[in-house]
Amino acid sequence: MSGFIEWLESLNEKDTKVRAVLRRSLAFEPGGFVPAYPYVEPFVKNDETFWRREVYYLVAGVWAEHWRQGRLGQPMSLGKASAAYQAASGSKSTERRFMDLLDADEDQLPHRLRQMIALLKEFPIDFEAMMNGLLYWNSEQKRTQNDWARDFYRNSDSVNETETNTQEEELK
Repeated sequence: MSGFIEWLESLNEKDTKVRAVLRRSLAFEPGGFVPAYPYVEPFVKNDETFWRREVYYLVAGVWAEHWRQGRLGQPMSLGKASAAYQAASGSKSTERRFMDLLDADEDQLPHRLRQMIALLKEFPIDFEAMMNGLLYWNSEQKRTQNDWARDFYRNSDSVNETETNTQEEELK
């Protein structure tokens, strides 16, 4: 599975229509847009589960939607990028949208993930890490959701403000 985003990047260097096809695939169920098959299927192994196959298509689509030439900065986890967006925009609804994403089931996830990625268009996202997390989305331990929540709250202004207030009180 490692290297999928690099694979897409290399395809994109040869032919930029790759992104257009993968963006268009977002209008369909993951794996349901036939023109996207040549760009994803060569990377999907024969023994992949239905869920894993859907994740590859979903990540390929959101990668294509989010891709920007010359994007600078270190790629971030979805939680950290969401916290950065909330801090930059001052939007109070970011946390609610993020929590809705974390609470999404398999059916809701593609829609909610696309919405969140659309908000984060100015922030570099670590799509390889996102894909690894999505592969375990249905885990009973909710490892991915917990990791993303931890990244969000450790990097959000509310946590930073609380830490600052605590430190100021200790100095008094």
